[in-house]
Parts: sequence; structure tokens; C-alpha cells
Amino acid sequence: MKEKYKKNPSGFMDWRRYLGYESIVKNIPFYLFMSMIAVIYIYNGHLADNLIRKIVKGEKNVQQLEFEYRNLKTEVIYRSKESELVKILEPLGLKEAKGAQIILTESNDTNKTITNP
Repeated sequence: MKEKYKKNPSGFMDWRRYLGYESIVKNIPFYLFMSMIAVIYIYNGHLADNLIRKIVKGEKNVQQLEFEYRNLKTEVIYRSKESELVKILEPLGLKEAKGAQIILTESNDTNKTITNP
């Protein structure tokens, strides 16, 4: 069988050796392996594309939530100013205390005392 594939006078092996039926059948496991590697490579590319899409979508969502957080934080700071609180509580009949505060404490006995600081 080796005599069939002798070297050409130029020193190179006959090209028919690599394209013959025997060599193709002999290399079927290698071809299947390479086909599986190609399928895995394509799948990996699709998986990476989908992951990138999810990451971009998540980044947009995070940016939107950051914007909403900053707006709410600004609104809370604005509404918690003393002047704004007075405006909001005025219709309810609550007014700002002008005098000194009174602290109520409970003594050890049953009598309750009121102190003025």
C-alpha cells in the first residue's frame, strides 16, 4: 500500500493521498471534533452578544434609577427646609414655636413634673 503513494520526482508526496476515500474515512472523528468546536464557537459568540445586550439594558436602567434618585433627593432636601415646612404646615394650624421648650419628665414617684429649661 505504501508503494501506491510514492514520492513524486520533485520530492513532494502525491496530493491524492490526502483526498482519497481512505484518508477521509480515517479522519471522520477529527472532522466531527472540528465541527463541534465550530458549533461551540458560534454558540459562544451568540451568548456573548446576548450578555452584552443585557449589560447595556442594565446600565440604561441604572442610569434612569440614578436620575430618579437625584431628583427625589433634591425634592426631599427642598421640602425639608424650615421655610418650606412652615408653608406646608400653616394650613393645618401648626405654627413655629416662639418661646422656650418645655421638657416633660417622669419622676420615681407617681407625681409628674414639668420643667422649663
